[in-house]
Amino acid sequence: MTSYVLLKHIHMTAAYITIALFGLRLLLDSCGRPGWREGPLRWIPHANDTVLLLAAVGLVVVSGWMPLVHHWLTLKVVFLLGYIAAGVVALSPQRRTPVRVVAALAALAQVGLIVVLAKTKPVLFAG
Repeated sequence: MTSYVLLKHIHMTAAYITIALFGLRLLLDSCGRPGWREGPLRWIPHANDTVLLLAAVGLVVVSGWMPLVHHWLTLKVVFLLGYIAAGVVALSPQRRTPVRVVAALAALAQVGLIVVLAKTKPVLFAG
């Protein structure tokens, strides 16, 4: 198995775990069970996201893709930053529920767009 294929599988697995953990934390919050903030669900997502980021950097190095040249990758990074910001708001117990719901929907939409870009790698802004 080439390093690219191995990194790709690690990255994809970590990405799906990230999405599942985010959804689980949203679900627990919406069910009135904020106790996840005291246990492993507080730090496991951070450990997984570190693996996700390291695999992403590895993929960029191995593949030679460049974020400012391959526009789909640039857009993925922009959506990632938006997902992180919206996710922080969505999981913030200090925010009012309507704000958290909108932020959760924004985070989920952005992560969905990240997955679409990753799977299709469309040629953007060609001309």
